[in-house]
Amino acid sequence: MAGGVIINTAGGKDYPGKMTLFVFMACLVAATGGLIFGYDIGISGGVTSMDSFLEKFFPSVYDQQQASHSTNQYCKFDSQLLTSFTSSLYLAALVASLFASSVTRVCGRKWSMFGGGLVFLLGAAINGAAKNIAMLIIGRIFLGIGVGFANQSVPVYLSEMAPARMRGMLNMGFQLMITIGIFVANLINYGTSKIKGGWGWRLSLALAAVPAAIITIGSLFLPDTPNSLIERGHDEKAKNMLRRIRGTNDIQMEFTDLVVASDEAKTVKHPWKNIIQRKYRPQLTMAILIPFFQQLTGINVIMFYAPVLFKTIGFGSDASLMSAVISGLVNVFATFVSIFTVDKYGRRVLFLEGGIQMIICQLIVGTLIAIVFGTSGVGHVSKVYAGFVVFFICIYVAGFAWSWGPLGWLVPSEIFPLEIRSAGQSINVAVNMLFTFIIAQIFLAMLCHMKFGLFYFFSGWVVIMTIFIAFFMPETKNVPIEEMVLVWKKHWFWGKFIRDDEIHVGSLELGNNKSVNV
Repeated sequence: MAGGVIINTAGGKDYPGKMTLFVFMACLVAATGGLIFGYDIGISGGVTSMDSFLEKFFPSVYDQQQASHSTNQYCKFDSQLLTSFTSSLYLAALVASLFASSVTRVCGRKWSMFGGGLVFLLGAAINGAAKNIAMLIIGRIFLGIGVGFANQSVPVYLSEMAPARMRGMLNMGFQLMITIGIFVANLINYGTSKIKGGWGWRLSLALAAVPAAIITIGSLFLPDTPNSLIERGHDEKAKNMLRRIRGTNDIQMEFTDLVVASDEAKTVKHPWKNIIQRKYRPQLTMAILIPFFQQLTGINVIMFYAPVLFKTIGFGSDASLMSAVISGLVNVFATFVSIFTVDKYGRRVLFLEGGIQMIICQLIVGTLIAIVFGTSGVGHVSKVYAGFVVFFICIYVAGFAWSWGPLGWLVPSEIFPLEIRSAGQSINVAVNMLFTFIIAQIFLAMLCHMKFGLFYFFSGWVVIMTIFIAFFMPETKNVPIEEMVLVWKKHWFWGKFIRDDEIHVGSLELGNNKSVNV
């Protein structure tokens, strides 16, 4: 603060406005789109460690598991059919997110969320009633389409609604909802696994209808974002919405910037073709590498397969589900750390600290598992020793939950100019889903072949991504979303990709106004 004026770190202008209850409620409802994704991540791993589920759909895995306990612990669950059940959803989400881009642009963000919730609801019903593997996988595909639409539209919606100074905090509501979804799913699995009669897995899968109903009904009450209204030609409505969400009548400057951004966006007929232009190279690189790196932290491996993983390293079925509940709880609480620090300390600090924390923990967990199981995969874990493994996995999860977890969704959703924003977010989701799919598909085989080295493998990737952030990721906190280009122009590496005459920010054009602080 300097004399009551907020100094914008990007050298851009700072719009008047405050956090209004209206914005908070809209962002809270939109963020519930993260519940469906989180619930699914949590539920799949738990259900696939339930004996009654395995016996019905994957008898070969069940038989292998029931075989002598001297079996190699690393290879207990290595089944392509089992992984295709988990990962079919991510392939469907990948394809859906590419179509979601057009829906989000033409119909607005809220209808994308509504469609996603509705299709997810259908998937939950099919899965709960599944009689065979075909029904299971068809249900998963519907769930995937729902996730693709929600993950494409929710982060964009949140970044557009939020005032620049609180964009990080409000956008992270999405990641918070993902973590709550995972945690609730873990609790439900813990409860349903105790149901006598072996039908608990049906309840686990069918209850996915609850988060789906929340976002489907909630999205009907959501207002459209000013950016989306202008993009679709409703300027007057956009002006009124801007007054309402900023809690002030002094919105002309921000409105003008949004209109300029929209006019420029209208000249772009093919955002998919435009996004590969040289001037968008920084944003395109981030949209591809951030979700790619996010998956190579190894987090989904821990979250999907936490119950399976803990069962594999010698915990009983009950204990393994309980351990997953503990790591899920850590995930939720650690996400709050990022919510309260992201707009104060910035994105880079969280990325770098979280990266270092994850590297250390992965090396320790890999070593702890190596000491007991070695390369043979045969060994016995004492309770205390297993406790240590869970402890370091939790510290690792915390590191992820306040860095790559929320920032992996926040940063790509806030860096794109309006003309390529929907396409950019679709690329972000598609890359995320593609690598989630690949890792889900090959993880159990990797665990079987790489053994404890898998943890070292992921820690090596975290080293690479932490170095990448240190050198190539500029700070984006407190920068109005339509002025983000100034941040890239100022960067030592990315600046050379953007010519001065390609910068249009409201009334400010760098081609004829060299005095601007960039």
